[in-house]
Amino acid sequence: MKIIEKHALVLRIVHWLNAPLLMLMIWSGIMIYWANDIYPGFFPEVVYRILGASSSLARGLAIHFFVAWFFTVNGAVYLGWIFFSGHWRELFPTVDSFRLAYPTLLHDLGLRNEAPPRGPKFNSLQRITYSGVVILGILGVLSGLAIYKPVQLNWLTSLFGGYEGARLLHFLVMICFCLFVVVHLVQVARAGWNNFRSMVAGFEVKTD
Repeated sequence: MKIIEKHALVLRIVHWLNAPLLMLMIWSGIMIYWANDIYPGFFPEVVYRILGASSSLARGLAIHFFVAWFFTVNGAVYLGWIFFSGHWRELFPTVDSFRLAYPTLLHDLGLRNEAPPRGPKFNSLQRITYSGVVILGILGVLSGLAIYKPVQLNWLTSLFGGYEGARLLHFLVMICFCLFVVVHLVQVARAGWNNFRSMVAGFEVKTD
């Protein structure tokens, strides 16, 4: 049996800070969306009642704007760390990542016995997904600013096709984050305790 270091302390801190921040952003975002349900069919009234989002526009706005700054700072710390530490080499996808994405998906679904080659920390799908989440976070912050200050930041709002375009993108980012959280939790459960411990304590235990 041997102990293998896997995740640095900074990575673990921003990861665990990001979990409640993202949940609060989604929750308060649904409160805001309740007041102007412009994309009908996504959230039935029962969802608003369960989440306590009905008649909570002011509270939703206050929480959303307050938490957004912590979410942005936490994301900026993460981006700075992955570039200065060189972690981006382990995280960002390569040409092989896209080539191996489909075989890796088949393996994860139990339709392929042999696991495709992977890096020391992430397989090809993880590289693509986690890098995609970084892009989602950046788009979420920028589109949120474009909605929040459409006059002062009119150049940014224009980049998203105007206020309506920025609002639609912001909504789609939230939907993608929700899907990612569900898949991520399922994958964590499938990976088992050793993988979960690596994100808490920073190491894995390997049995020879």
